[in-house]
Amino acid sequence: MQSDSKSFDRVQKALELFFEGYNCSQAIAGAFADVMALSPEAAMRLVAGFGAGTGDHKGMCGALSSAIFVTGALHEPVGPADLAAKKQLYADVNALKAEFTEKFGTTNCGELLRSAKALPKPDPSERNAEYYSRRPCAHFVATVAQLLEKGAGDRGPRK
Repeated sequence: MQSDSKSFDRVQKALELFFEGYNCSQAIAGAFADVMALSPEAAMRLVAGFGAGTGDHKGMCGALSSAIFVTGALHEPVGPADLAAKKQLYADVNALKAEFTEKFGTTNCGELLRSAKALPKPDPSERNAEYYSRRPCAHFVATVAQLLEKGAGDRGPRK
């Protein structure tokens, strides 16, 4: 498990990236780029389309989608016949989704926004003080970073 200060650093880094204007998925990937042996820029580029519930579709929360990406990157390579590795990966992904659902009641971005009385918009919004004051997404980013750190702590960087 990572030390508490390292976990706090990752949560803080994810929030900093989010408040710099990166989307929810980019904030998670950027904070965990080192454990995937990627640069923050490369990691954030790879997951950029997951933001706002996958390409602004308001499907699965982008922060959670990015955490699933990180989880996959931290697992041993899963080959076509490696059923045990697939089973372990899927179990870890399902545990992550279950913890998120337990905390928030759903993994769906649109439902999360509506439950916080933040009506989903059809296009990306300008990131400013009003945006951040109306949207609950920073809370989801922080929580996902904490959940991911808890599950990813022992794996360390990919070789």
